[in-house]
Amino acid sequence: MNFEFTEEQLMIQKAARDFANDVLKPGVIERDENQSFPQELIHQMGELGFLGMMVSPEYGGSGMDTISYVLLMEEISKVDASASVMISVNNSLVCYGLESFGTEEQKQKYLIPLAQGKQIGAFCLSEPEAGSDATSQRTTAIDMGDHYLLNGTKNWITNGGRAGVFLVIAQTDVEKKHRGINAFIVDASWEGVQVGVKENKLGIRGSDTHSIMFNDVKVPKDHRIGEDGFGFKFAMKTLAGGRIGIAAQALGIASGSYELALAYSKERKAFGTEICNHQAIQFKLADMSTEIEAARLLCLKAAYQKDNGLDYTLTGSMAKVFASEAAMRISTEAVQVHGGYGFVKEYHVERLMRDAKITQIYEGTSEVQRIVISRSILK
Repeated sequence: MNFEFTEEQLMIQKAARDFANDVLKPGVIERDENQSFPQELIHQMGELGFLGMMVSPEYGGSGMDTISYVLLMEEISKVDASASVMISVNNSLVCYGLESFGTEEQKQKYLIPLAQGKQIGAFCLSEPEAGSDATSQRTTAIDMGDHYLLNGTKNWITNGGRAGVFLVIAQTDVEKKHRGINAFIVDASWEGVQVGVKENKLGIRGSDTHSIMFNDVKVPKDHRIGEDGFGFKFAMKTLAGGRIGIAAQALGIASGSYELALAYSKERKAFGTEICNHQAIQFKLADMSTEIEAARLLCLKAAYQKDNGLDYTLTGSMAKVFASEAAMRISTEAVQVHGGYGFVKEYHVERLMRDAKITQIYEGTSEVQRIVISRSILK
């Protein structure tokens, strides 16, 4: 068992760390307050290869492995989880879904610009009444012969206001239930595609989150992904990989919180000495460090299994539930270590605590992950 990273993986880690600290950090508080993320930063992430990390160079990607992707996600998330969720959705859900299950024509038309960062994509699964229960799709795609007619509303869509391409999950045959669900590629410029008001969120406020409405959108037959009825399997297979990305995001939020708390504890004095010399603080830091190491190993194991063609469903869910709950605990403790300063925006930890919460919810809630894990261990 080798715990050493390759030279290439270490280069990716350093490039991500440098970009996060030199480019993202200076404006991260302002972006959080203004709920904005400049387009030029997205272009820079694309130019660095961050938006098509695991896509084959044949389709404009960087051709990196999932371990490199985990390292990238952790470093970016330490500083700006809004940036990392854009990277995660474009990589784990949109690019992965197209490269793994799309036709050659679909890859040439849509995957290449997405992997190069010339466009950014969005994954449209959740609905007002279909969050954790992804089988309850109310969005419909009626077969009209030479095209599908798409109608419905999707909620909480990351990258919704910026995406040029949507991957949309819709019901085509209610009688067949989840076997009657399909996945479609929808161009954001098509008639009938409407972007709703931007959500005012607790955390990851720099990322775009919108409802997307589809009103009699004509979707050509060749824009369906996979065979008829493949949509639900497509969504589940894609989300399984996406959980590794969100687990790595949670890991980054946790490790970023810990690093800030550790540094602060060595500077802040109380009762005549630095607070890191008080056992109460030492124990907090010890617990944080231990949980982060455990979360990191779970993320890397899931990534290793994915890279080697092994079933990573169980480990991906374990990594996601453990890392996300660790992120919530550790970021909260980081605020506590900072005392009153932890409640102040300029110290960053309050934002990381707010950002941590969503990792327990999207890409499958902690409760859903426990369902996946229990089914795996009880079968």
